[in-house]
Amino acid sequence: QVKLVESGGGSVQAGGSLRLSCLASGLRDSSNCLGWFRQAPGKGREVVAGLFTGDGGKTHYADSVKGRFTISQDNAKNTVLLQMNNLKAEDSGMYYCAAEESCVFAYFLSEGPGFGTWGQGTRVTVSS
Repeated sequence: QVKLVESGGGSVQAGGSLRLSCLASGLRDSSNCLGWFRQAPGKGREVVAGLFTGDGGKTHYADSVKGRFTISQDNAKNTVLLQMNNLKAEDSGMYYCAAEESCVFAYFLSEGPGFGTWGQGTRVTVSS
């Protein structure tokens, strides 16, 4: 059973940085979809960044975070990281880690982990 535990959220002023961590346990496949999604108040959940660990690895970023956010994986610590720099007020929301084994990356980015797992979420608040 896959379990995801996020940490690293908090409050920061615009222009600041935060790093989110997602401790993933139970992933047995070498080809997985990993990602961060967020949900702002009154809005739907959207993908922020995704990482596919098969086929040499692929990454995807929402246009709104390109050049500011970086997703990475620390295999030794079974952790998925999201480094967020130059944060903006519109980056505020609940951030959820997601993981799915034997996945279709495009579907994962669009719909989330249909047969996978969500973390419990961590809140990010950026004040302007």
